[in-house]
This record gives sequence, C-alpha cells and structure tokens, in this order.
Amino acid sequence: MIDVVLKLSARDLTHADLASCGWAGSDHHLARVAEQLDRSRRGEVDYLAICTATDIPVAKGGVDYQVKEGVGTLWQLAVHPALQSCGIGTFLVEAAEARIRSRGLRLAELGVEERNPRARALYERLGYIAYDRQPDSWDEQRPDGSLRRYETMCTLMRKELA
Repeated sequence: MIDVVLKLSARDLTHADLASCGWAGSDHHLARVAEQLDRSRRGEVDYLAICTATDIPVAKGGVDYQVKEGVGTLWQLAVHPALQSCGIGTFLVEAAEARIRSRGLRLAELGVEERNPRARALYERLGYIAYDRQPDSWDEQRPDGSLRRYETMCTLMRKELA
C-alpha cells in the first residue's frame, strides 16, 4: 500500500477555473456556478476552490450569506469523484466554516440529499445536527443537452461555530 499526501489550499474559485471543473457537473451547472461567482464579487457569497499544489481545483463549494440572516449556508459542495473519501470534503467544509467565522457569524447550515448517506455521515462527523427536512429542486442537464427538473428531499443540518 502506498500513501499519497496531497498538499491542499483553499482560495476563491474564479471564472478561469471553470474549464477544469467539468467533473463537478454539466455545462448547465457550471454556468450556474459562473453566476454565483458574480454574486461573490458583490459579497453575497463566498465560492471556494480547494486545490492541490498544481493550483487546479479538486473540490468546490459555496457559502451563501443571503439565505438566512446571520447564517452561512453551505451549498454546491463537490469533490472530484476520483478523490472522494481522501479528506478533501472535510478540508472544504472547514475552509467554508473559516469564511463564515471571518464574517463574524457563528452558525453554518446546509441541506443534504436524503439519498446521499455518505455526505450526511461526513457532516455529522464534522458536528452538524439535523433539525428539519425540506424538498429542493433544480434544473439538471440531460446527456442530449435538454433540461429536466430534478426533485429531491433534503435533511437540513446546522452547526454552531466556535
């Protein structure tokens, strides 16, 4: 067995990064991410890239400060599929929490699809507690380029930040 150690850093995701983020979703999804980058310039959100030493994103995710007053809401969290279960998701969530704290806020929230028990287990391990459920939906691009409405049920989770 060979252990590989990745040196990770967190920084703002940029428009230039989107070309190397195809692993995160369809062209439609990346266009929505580009819209969120415009919101980040206005201070409404932080959108993070987690990078290796090559400065290429291997994970990404946002913190929205407009969902609830006084709360940083984590969303669109994704780790490159080949690198999942390597601690990168933990690094991403901790970097997002640091951004929330830097704004003087002490509460982080997120929604996790009920069909994603691995993600929920990660969030619980990081101290998030379930407090409600709610349906969510978004447009998803099919392989032929058309869009369909994706609907799911999410567990809402929160964490008080020290």
